[in-house]
Amino acid sequence: MAHRKLYLGPLTDNRRWDRITIRPDDVLVVTPPKCGTTWMQTIVALLISGDPEVDTELSVKMPWVDIRLREIDEVAARMEQLTTRRSMKSHTPMDGLPMDDRAQYLCVFRHPLDAHFSYRRHLRNTPLRLLDMWYPEDDTDGLTFRRFLDGGPEGFDTDAMPLAVILRHYTAAAALAERPNVSLFHYADMSRDLPGTFARVAGLLGITHPPGLMEQLIAAASFDHMKAHAERYAPSGGKGFFTSDTEFFHSGTSGKWRGQLSEAELAQYDAMMDAQLGPGDRRWLEYGAASSA
Repeated sequence: MAHRKLYLGPLTDNRRWDRITIRPDDVLVVTPPKCGTTWMQTIVALLISGDPEVDTELSVKMPWVDIRLREIDEVAARMEQLTTRRSMKSHTPMDGLPMDDRAQYLCVFRHPLDAHFSYRRHLRNTPLRLLDMWYPEDDTDGLTFRRFLDGGPEGFDTDAMPLAVILRHYTAAAALAERPNVSLFHYADMSRDLPGTFARVAGLLGITHPPGLMEQLIAAASFDHMKAHAERYAPSGGKGFFTSDTEFFHSGTSGKWRGQLSEAELAQYDAMMDAQLGPGDRRWLEYGAASSA
């Protein structure tokens, strides 16, 4: 953990990364929750395999290393035994991860309010009740959004994903963005141009496929295809972990938060965003590269 921040929540512990020996061709997908993690993992799995029918089995083959639900001895041993190119995911900000100049770090972001409302729905689809105090099912007083704005980036709050966690993820990744192996992606840009996203990721990973095969891989990663085959693409899909694998891919659209917040709540959000980010960074974090056009 030398020179790394400690992120220790009720679900996650970034010290678990100390048990993983990073390889030169490893691919780490690093995101706040509900920002396109599974989508980017699927893109990586399709590109590495070159197989549009690949069984991604993300929770086992491309594990979330931080989470405590699996014994780290088992996770580390399984990853060490892999002879093919490896990919793993993390919901820890970049300043809490081991850095290797040869591995690729793909950092994915989404409008913070879209991520927040998607996370609300996501938690109702899991059996985990650790965060019910933050996300009550009957929230007539706006408690959930107040905690989204008031929560900190570390400790228990880490796993509840308040705005401070998203901002920490972004600032930590942006501070490293000049490195050739740290790349920032935005959910909105991936939605607007999935072929362009595939081309960019393939270039970063040094992977090439014939055009016809690339078209098949891109089609396999479309939202409609992943939702129609949710038991295959959802993390732990087909194993009964989620109440509904299909619900994991609820809509894939942006702007679901519009009309859900009061003017006062939006003003508080705006004030926090403006206090933490300059105008250009804020535009990118909310709307991606197209915001600069």
